[in-house]
Formats: sequence, structure tokens, C-alpha cells
Amino acid sequence: MSEDKATLWDCIVIGGGAAGLSAALTLGRGRRTTLLIDAARQSNLVTTGIGGLLGHDRRSPAEYYAAGQRELAAYPAVETRRAEVIDGAGNDDETFTVTCGDGRRERARSLILATGMDYRHPPVPGLADRWGDSVFHCPFCHGWEVADRPMAVLAQGAVGVHGALNLRAWSDRVTLVTNGGELTAQQRERLAAGGVAWDERPIAALDGPGTELRTVVFADGDELAVGALLVKTTLLQRSSLAKDLGASLIEPDEMLSVEAIRVDAMCRTDVPGLYAAGDAATTVPPSVAAAVASGHLAGASAVVSLATA
Repeated sequence: MSEDKATLWDCIVIGGGAAGLSAALTLGRGRRTTLLIDAARQSNLVTTGIGGLLGHDRRSPAEYYAAGQRELAAYPAVETRRAEVIDGAGNDDETFTVTCGDGRRERARSLILATGMDYRHPPVPGLADRWGDSVFHCPFCHGWEVADRPMAVLAQGAVGVHGALNLRAWSDRVTLVTNGGELTAQQRERLAAGGVAWDERPIAALDGPGTELRTVVFADGDELAVGALLVKTTLLQRSSLAKDLGASLIEPDEMLSVEAIRVDAMCRTDVPGLYAAGDAATTVPPSVAAAVASGHLAGASAVVSLATA
């Protein structure tokens, strides 16, 4: 559909992951005309299963998203479109216009950003090949599948200590590897008291067959036998839309390292009519379960605002 000034959506949802689908479902049930635009680049598509999502535990992400799309098809107010939104702007009449990569433009009374995050991990050779399998960023999402293997945590400082101590719930053989970062005496004491080993040597690579992790290879040639690796990861906005539309961002901190869109308890940004949900607006460790909840809140918030405007 080319830009049609007669078409004014109640809401456009950008992103068809767990948060976007949840928001669109809530809007559809609220009988609000909704356009869901999805570029199909969900970060968890590389994983074999979603961990910890009630009713869908260990289901493949692709199957989960397909089921969500089928559910949306039952609501005539909701239309879905495969495209990438490359630009967004607010209009003088308090509506929004978004532009897709194919040149199509759409207008709406409200927008929900469920655009996800760009997961940045250390550039260690062999890490990306195992990402989402034996190498992961969330023990609650992946810890069960690798439980009782010897594990390592790749991080530095207080973040690394915290992660290594927490990982003991899934393994009694945990090592903190800092890739050249030095721990303080107090941090070493905490690790020792918790039964966690540590190694501060630089890392050359991760090794193992396929996506399986067998060893951490240090720069001096020594190896540490491990079956899983928890990695400190930085999450940055995948899309520039939040900035383009004037929404505020929360700067990454040392512990969480998430560049989140700032929202209130009902997923409203500081721009009227603009909402954000899912990983893009998370201030807690991201998960599909949390994304579903925030998507519902964003959708409900938009429905109420549209009804009372």
C-alpha cells in the first residue's frame, strides 16, 4: 500500500517479536485498527528453544512467532506486513508517519516500538558460532539445558563476580574468565568463598565441534575444559527510531549494560502517543516472558489513551 492520506491507523506496531505480537494482539482485541510491521530479525531466532516461557517452554522461537501470527489473523482490525521501517516522524496534527524500506509510508495516531536490541558480545574467535547454544547471555533462558556441565563466565569486575556466583545454581564447577582483566583482592576472596575458580589470562579462542563448546583456549596455549559459557553482553538499540522520534534513552550501566528506551510503568515514552516494549525498553535482564508482558501493557496503554483522547 502506498501512502494513503485517507488511511489513519489507530496504532502502528514496529517489530514482530514477542513484545510486538503481544501488543498487536491486545490492540486487536481492543478493536483498534493496527498495522504490525515486522522485519523478521528477532535476536533469539538463533536459539533452539525459548526457556522459561509458561506454556511454551523450550518451544522454538520460529514456531512461537508463527503461532502468534496465526492468532493475530483472527482479529480483522490487525494487518501484518513484512518490511523494515527506516524512518519515523511526528506530524503537526499529533499523528506519526513511518517510512518503510520499500518507500511505502503509513500514518497512525500512536506508535509502539518493539524494535529489539543489538546484542554486542566480546570479539572472541569461536564465540559467535556458538551463540544461543553453548554460549549465552541469560542463565534463566539457557541454564537448564546445560546444567551440571563445567561452566565459565566471560566478564570482568563486579559483573563477572556476580555472574559467576549466580551460575552456581546450574553447576558446581564454575570458573570466571576475565580475558585479561584484573580482579581485586576482595573480588578474589568472594569467589574463593563461593567455591568459584578464576583465570585472568587473555583468551585466544573458544573451541569445540559445531556449536558445542569444549574448551576456552588462552593466549599462552593452555586450555580450560568447559561445556558452557555465560557472556557479559551489551544491548544497544537496533533501530534509530526512538532517537529520531525524540524519545529519551537510558545509558548503559556497569551491571546491566542496556541502552533502553525510557518508559513509565505503562510503557509510555516521554513523547505523547509513542510507546516502547520488549528488549528495546527493558531495564531488567531481557526475556521472552518479560517481552510478552511489556507488549501487553503497551497495547493496553495505547487502547486506553486512544479511547480517552
